[in-house]
Order: sequence, then structure tokens, then C-alpha cells
Amino acid sequence: MSLGKKDIVKNITSKALLSPKLSQLFLVEFLSLIKKNTTNNIKLANFGVFYIQDSPERIGRNPKTKENFKIPRRKKLSFKASNKVKNKLN
Repeated sequence: MSLGKKDIVKNITSKALLSPKLSQLFLVEFLSLIKKNTTNNIKLANFGVFYIQDSPERIGRNPKTKENFKIPRRKKLSFKASNKVKNKLN
């Protein structure tokens, strides 16, 4: 099961008793805050850590045409859940 932005907004709306518009604004601002401060690790106590991970340059292939192409090196935002969150899920 995946959880999209709409699902998160619905959960914020019902749990925090906020309007859907305000819940969406909260989520967008939270995500933009994380994106802006990605030069360092962002740790949320009892939740997890957002961090930058380097993705190396690699060769990709179009499955339809079988044509190879180069995928450039880039940085990705990754998340590692805390032990409390992992224990709650398992």
C-alpha cells in the first residue's frame, strides 16, 4: 500500500481537525522545509532521519527499443525510520 499526498492530507484533516486546504498547506510547507535544508541530515525525534544519498552515474536501457543511454549522477533524498517506528510497523 502506498500513501500519497492526498491520503496524508486526509489523515491530517481528520486527526488534527483542520480544513483540507490548511492540511495541504501544512504538508507542502513541511516538505519544502525538508527540501531546502537537505545539506544536512534532518532528524525528527522518534520518527526518523531524512538524508542525502548520491546516486552514481549508470547505464539505463529503454525496454521497448533496447537502446542504451547514460543516466547522470544525482542526489536523492532518502529516509531511514527510527527503531520506534519500525517496531510499531512490525
